Formats: sequence, structure tokens, C-alpha cells
Amino acid sequence: MHDKNDTVIYVGKAKDLQKRVSQYFLRPQSGKVFKMVQNVDYFETIIVQNEKEALVLEMNLIHQYYPRYNILLKDGSHYPYIAIKKKGDVTLSIKRNNKDKNYEYFGPFPNSGAAYKMVNLINKVYPLRKCRIIPTSVCLYYHLGQCLAPCINKIDDETYNELREKVRSFLKGNNSDVIKELKAKMNEASENLEFELAKEYKELIDSIEHINTSMTVESKDKTDRDIFAYSTRNGYLAIAFLIYRNGMLLGKESHVVEQFGDEDEQVSELISQLYERCPEPQEVIINDEKVVEELSSYLDASVYSVSKGKLYDLVMSAKSNADNALDEYFLSSKLDSDKVALIEELGDLLHINTPYHIELFDNSHLQGSSPVGAMVAYINGEPAKNLYRKFKIEHEEARDDFKSMNEVITRHYSRLKNENKKMPDLILVDGGLPQVESATKALQDIEVSIPVYGLYKNDKHSTSGIIDVNGEIYPIENKKLFFLLTRMQDEVHRFAISFHKEKRNKAMTVSIFDEVKGLGNKRRELLTRFYPDITSLKNATVEELSQILPKDVSIDLYNKLHN
Repeated sequence: MHDKNDTVIYVGKAKDLQKRVSQYFLRPQSGKVFKMVQNVDYFETIIVQNEKEALVLEMNLIHQYYPRYNILLKDGSHYPYIAIKKKGDVTLSIKRNNKDKNYEYFGPFPNSGAAYKMVNLINKVYPLRKCRIIPTSVCLYYHLGQCLAPCINKIDDETYNELREKVRSFLKGNNSDVIKELKAKMNEASENLEFELAKEYKELIDSIEHINTSMTVESKDKTDRDIFAYSTRNGYLAIAFLIYRNGMLLGKESHVVEQFGDEDEQVSELISQLYERCPEPQEVIINDEKVVEELSSYLDASVYSVSKGKLYDLVMSAKSNADNALDEYFLSSKLDSDKVALIEELGDLLHINTPYHIELFDNSHLQGSSPVGAMVAYINGEPAKNLYRKFKIEHEEARDDFKSMNEVITRHYSRLKNENKKMPDLILVDGGLPQVESATKALQDIEVSIPVYGLYKNDKHSTSGIIDVNGEIYPIENKKLFFLLTRMQDEVHRFAISFHKEKRNKAMTVSIFDEVKGLGNKRRELLTRFYPDITSLKNATVEELSQILPKDVSIDLYNKLHN
């Protein structure tokens, strides 16, 4: 659906397009649907081969256009997995996808906090390698009995395989032997009056038992399944789901969104969004036959509903989570005014078309060192983190914020222009008139037309209004709009500062290896294993280095060491 400005305001799919579209126009509507119907100017249709193809196309178009009336879940990141390395040193890491064949994956976990807690616990229970690059001497983990110290010891494959199998078993929920062993150690430490050590063992036992409680095995058939339920109230819809993998509950997640159109259609769309972020399980269960019918046409998983038994109890548990999510949403005052209404008010205030897509810029440096720029994007008043961008400032006068702003604006929008990508409706810069002038000139030089305004600060350095390139100030009288813009400003500032700190910290820990092209982490590990100190590395010939490195890299490294 397009509006009169040729902007895509809604994308939807249907097996019977006439029936679906007619629902919007041949029955009384209210709320967002009523507004959408008023704004439709014309339709564009695309015919595809099947329901699954329609789903993929719908999601691609939504992420391309971010239509005003499509409900999107806020968090676009992929669910985390715990990954264990299949060969070599036994290490655990958190990964956002399961594509690397060098690792075995456990999950997905509904949030990274649960995954990191599990990794930290396993790292305390088992002597796994913790260091990314092997050091030349043992560290504190070895003295704590939490590492086998491959830096000084040669660990055989049998030991590693046995350790890897223990970790795999733990991740599958088999930890009763570990608890027995820790209890024996706790009692022994207590008898030897080593009460601090006994306390550490007790805390480990408590942590494992807490995980056991939160991951109660409700399903004895070891099936991977997701269990969904939803609730509606006062124009809002909450959907909750429980993630079971190998019969273990890995966690729960809830989302609250504005209600829009038919419940079954919206719930199906939200569930399909969730499976963009993680693979489908063997089974999907939900307490709504209409949703089952809708999902079955494009999910590979077995989709069904239940009305009795243990699985029904789990569905009711998910329903309680959905009800609770609505309670929290209403009680915690998170129910802001419609952000798009505020964005529309912002457009009226600035006398521009409604800026559904806003991009904000900020720069950061420390007296000219490690200069960076940052951009954050907001669509329909919500952060679109997949559009965020970082910029390393390249011009030499790093203290000059205005030159930095000009450079960042030029680079970013030149690229969008060359790649024929969608431009934002509004640019906001953090600063006064000089920053606005700098950004405006950069756009003029590359022949791009986008409204540019600055978030104007008063003499107390607090944001008090918006300023345009002519120096005219627009006071923000609506407090809700003011707070929305302030949150946007805080976000771009946070993003710029965090990137600056990251770059600054990297600059403080440089290595001679950084200056040799083709010397990545794996090759550095090999070098530190065969040449544990700088003297032995300097004594190596090009021929010796070439036995573990490509010839050109060996020559570059040798020259760097001896110059």
C-alpha cells in the first residue's frame, strides 16, 4: 500500500488477496487500521509461487521499506548459541549464528545473559582454555585449577576429548556427577578449615542447581520445540514463547506490540519474524487453530495446538507469561504515546514531510586522538540498529568537529547515492548552527537533498530546541516529543563514545604483528607457540619462518623485526 507521496506504508501477503484487502475497506475500522485506510493512495501487487515464497518476500520488503503500519519486533539481533570447539584446545564462546562447522552449538538461548551465565559457570567448573591468544607463561586461571595451561603443557588428544565430552554432557543437562564431586570437595575443604574455598564450592553448587531449576526438563522425549501463547488488552498484543531444546527449557521471551488487524494474522507474522533470528525447531505449538493453519503453510516445523496433557500445561504457562507481560507493560509506564504521532508532530513543527526515517550524527575524540563519527537511525520512532554506522575519521585535523561532520556526512550519503539506497527523511546533528552548516554544505557538494537540523543547546548545555541552517530556533513545547528526541540524542552520543573507547583501547595495546599484512590471530598463535619471546623470534631466519607462514608474510615479518 502506497500513500500519496509514493511512500510504502504497508506490506502484506494473502492467499486470497481480494478477501484480505476487502477486510480493510468493507468493515468499520478503528485505531491504526483506520488511519492506514485513510492514507492509502494506490496498491502494488506481486504474484509469487507459494506461501513460503510470499513470507520471504514480505519480510524482505518490510526490512527494505520499514512501512509505517507494519508491526516489527524491536530487537533485530539473532539469538545467541553456546559454541564448543570441535578440535584442539577446548574453548567455549557465544555466537550469534551456527554456521561455522568448526564448532558444535547448543541453543539458541532467548537472551545473551542466560548464555553468558552458563559459559561463566562451565569455565569455573572445567579447566577450559580462556585466552584468545596463548601467552608465554601461566596465568591466574591455571593456579585456580581452571585451565590446563596449554601455554606451558602439551595436552594430548585423549585428555581434550574427555574434557570436551564432559562439557557437552553438562550442556545437555547431565550435571548430577558434577554436583556430587563439588559437594565432596566442599566437605573436604570444610573439614580442613578452608572455609573460603568451601564457600566457593557451595556457590558453584548453588549456581548449577539454580540452572537446573530454571531449565526444568518438562519434556521427556528430548524434542526441540517452541511453545507460543498470546494475550490482547486495550489495543495491545503480547506474545510469549518457551524455547525447549533436547527436552530442556532454555528460557522464555515475551514481546508486547500494538494490536493491528486480525489477531491470527498478526500473531503469525510475529512468529515468522522470530524464525528469521533462529532456526525452526522440530515442533511449534500454539493455542490457536487459525494461527496453526496460517503457520503450517510456510514453516517446515510440525505446527499444531493441544487441548490437554503436559504440553497443554506448558501452553498455559506461556499464556501466563503473555498475561504478565501485558501487566508489566501497563504498570511500568512504558506505554508511551504513539511515537509516530510524535514524529508527525515533529514534521509539522519543522514544516517538512513526516520524518518517519531519522538519522542522527555525533563525533567523539580525546584531544584529537582516536577520532570517530557515529550515526544511529530511527524508523517510526524506534531504533533501527541494523542501520547504525561507525566512521573512522580520516582527515588530519581531528580536533576540528566541523570538518569531521563534513567528512562523515559526505562519505555516508555519497555511498547511499552511488548504491541507489533509500535516503532518510531528516538528519539531526548533535550541536548548534556550525554543525548544521557543515552537514548542509556536505550534502550540497554531493547534490543530495535532505532536511538538516541541529539539536540546539542552551547556556547550561542542555537541549532546549531545534535549529535550522538559517539560525531559526524551534522550541519543543511537547514534553513527550522532547523526551523522544533526547533519547535519540543520548543514543547517538552513547554509540559514538563506545566506538571511541573501543578504538582508543585498541590503540593502547598495539603489537609489532599489527604492522605485518597477512598476520591474523591463528598465525600469531603459531608464532607465539614456536617463538615464545621476542629474542627467539628475532633469531629466526626467513626459511624457518616460512615453514609456518607464507613466504611473503615471513619476509615482511623478518624485515619489520630487523629494521
